Amino acid sequence: MSDFSNSTAGTAPPAYPDLNTGGNTAPTANGTTLNEKGNGALQSAQSSKSNMDTLTTAAANAANSIQNNQTVQQLANGPAADKVRGEATATKNEFSNLAAARTVPDAQTATGQNLTSYHSLFYSLLSWENPRATAISFVAIVTTIIVARYVPVDRYVLKALFTVLGITAAAEIAGQMAFGQGFATKMRPKKYYTIPRETLESVLGDVEQLVNFFVIEFQRIIFAENVYATIAAFFAALVSYFLVKVTPKWGLLLLSTSVVYLAPLIYIKNKDFIDSHLNNAAEIANKQTQQIRDIAAQQSNRAVEAASSTTSQYVSKAQELMGGAKKSAADSG
Repeated sequence: MSDFSNSTAGTAPPAYPDLNTGGNTAPTANGTTLNEKGNGALQSAQSSKSNMDTLTTAAANAANSIQNNQTVQQLANGPAADKVRGEATATKNEFSNLAAARTVPDAQTATGQNLTSYHSLFYSLLSWENPRATAISFVAIVTTIIVARYVPVDRYVLKALFTVLGITAAAEIAGQMAFGQGFATKMRPKKYYTIPRETLESVLGDVEQLVNFFVIEFQRIIFAENVYATIAAFFAALVSYFLVKVTPKWGLLLLSTSVVYLAPLIYIKNKDFIDSHLNNAAEIANKQTQQIRDIAAQQSNRAVEAASSTTSQYVSKAQELMGGAKKSAADSG
């Protein structure tokens, strides 16, 4: 026993193998070590980041090169670019002037009523005081008419509506089944949008002004406040009556829009020529009217003279008859 104890105490315990030795270098199933795989992944990530940085730097350098290119600089600062910027600024200013022109005019109707702000707006628009703004509005209206004629806008709107609704419903159901909460629920705002009362009152005020514009102008035409406008409306209605039989409604609307916009422009461009002919026509009409009045006065005077002469003759005959009857009565008595 003492020998065993001495031998046990005097000798070191046996060494066990280090199971973690070479843990980072132990071969895997494909012959590579875990350390090598980690280093490879790290190098791959660093390489990807380096490539991304290189591409970003190259794109920035290319953009700077293009921006600083002499040709690009010449185009950006050349007369063509200056012309474009000038036209854009002028167009913006004209739209601002058109919006500022929407004020209640000082002129009144024949009944003493105030006109609407749309009288000033439409006058400024159709008189081509701001030609760019007027031309853009004309092209926009014509384009809208043509698109509405040849493009099934209503079908596209309904298709977009049911597509959006279908996607929303499917996303909501799929989200509830997969995550317990739908995607539409997550995207739902905390508070739904509402139109402020001030905005509604402003819009209703604009609608009132617009409706009253058409109501007032219709009455002014009907009661011939401006006889030339009444005559023009008469011819427009007369021509439209015959055109509506052979022209589709969109064509008639397109023609009416073109006349409303282009007739004032033609008059403005040829104002002196048209005014001279209108003045000549007015002078001829006045002379003809005066001539008719003179002829009517002459005929009236002749008729009065003839009536007076006839009346005098009948009076003298009546007096003769009365005198003869008196004489006969006196002789017989």
